[in-house]
Amino acid sequence: MPKTAAPQPLLLRWQGRIPSSEAMQMRLQWIAGLLLMMLLATLPMLNRTGLGLTILAAGALSIIWGCVKPAGRIGSISSWLLVFFAIACLATGFSPVPLAAAKGLIKLISYLGVYALMRQLLATSSDWWNRLVAALLTGELISSVIAIRQLYAPAEEMAHWADPNSVAVGTVRIYGPLGNPNLLAGYLIPILPLALVALLRWQGLGAKLYAMVALGLGITATLFSFSRGGWLGMLSALAVILVLLLLRSTSHWPLVWRRLLPLIVIVLGTAMLVIAATQIEPIRTRITSLIAGRSDSSNNFRINVWLSSLEMIQARPWLGIGPGNAAFNRIYPLFQQPKFNALSAYSVPLEILVETGLAGLMASLALVITSMRKGLAGLYSNHPLALPALASLAAMAGLAVHGITDTIFFRPEVQLVGWFCLATLAQTQPEQKQLQQTE
Repeated sequence: MPKTAAPQPLLLRWQGRIPSSEAMQMRLQWIAGLLLMMLLATLPMLNRTGLGLTILAAGALSIIWGCVKPAGRIGSISSWLLVFFAIACLATGFSPVPLAAAKGLIKLISYLGVYALMRQLLATSSDWWNRLVAALLTGELISSVIAIRQLYAPAEEMAHWADPNSVAVGTVRIYGPLGNPNLLAGYLIPILPLALVALLRWQGLGAKLYAMVALGLGITATLFSFSRGGWLGMLSALAVILVLLLLRSTSHWPLVWRRLLPLIVIVLGTAMLVIAATQIEPIRTRITSLIAGRSDSSNNFRINVWLSSLEMIQARPWLGIGPGNAAFNRIYPLFQQPKFNALSAYSVPLEILVETGLAGLMASLALVITSMRKGLAGLYSNHPLALPALASLAAMAGLAVHGITDTIFFRPEVQLVGWFCLATLAQTQPEQKQLQQTE
């Protein structure tokens, strides 16, 4: 009996309604690729107007391309994104400040448009991952060079970024074209594992040298940003990608060594970090400020904002106040402690709870778990995007660790890199041919 075609999902029935030729499909593919390359290469340099127009163009192009391209599968990652989007719509409708929340919803829609375009492009050919990463590394190289040059700038032009009550007072921090050391670190964190995998994946000495320089300068710039959350995020991202690559490369080894070698590497890495934290003065100073509790002004500020955010969550636990910083800025003054103004909850999990409540947090956790399963499939897969999937998983781990104590992730320079990683994971098929394992 012949197999019947699976019914097209209701949400995708608008796709492929306009007849098109193969030449038109190819033109749209290259237009999409060049637009996304320009976006990723100029992320740190574009102003808000330029960035907004480019994101809008990407979203519009994803709709146009969808109209002429036959629909495919929605996929598990995209399904959870749609669930989160539906929750955000409900949160906007029930928000105490619906007009402000609508602005946040529009931003979410625009980011989903960029994600859709990235996913469609990667679905046409995995070679586009190499081109998009090359563009991303271009912006990262420019940002890192500008930031590192600031080490030699006059003292009055540098950012000390600590008030007199901080144990880290006087620490000079670089910030590059992004204007903020924490934002610079947040932007670089997810790019570092991508650069490492590009170094392993790309062919040719020039391409490998390009990725290696980008990786080295990115690590250097992150270190000199003296962002505590950035350091933790960078260590997490690099540790995860190194362990994942080690597990993949030793998948044919005897079981004992497969389990023992990663443990040895983790122990040696931890020992090196302990030595650096106790023997290198700048690192010791920043670590001291991290564990200083309320005696450090930066810690004290965040703790007070977190307490106010928890009160906001208790007031509206199920659907929150609605998405976006505009809604947060309208509601937070009603709960804030005196003299502790804030533009966000300074914690990604808290921000999600504030904006979309428990429903949004559960959908986000489901998205994270699904992404992890897709990424870990790359350990034993021959899929062309298997290694990029591991890099994307490590990038998300770094963003998650940094996001515990900061909300830099919601800035477009950082969030769009996260959407690229998510689009990469969405195109990784776990059912591909598995690498042979020996016990």
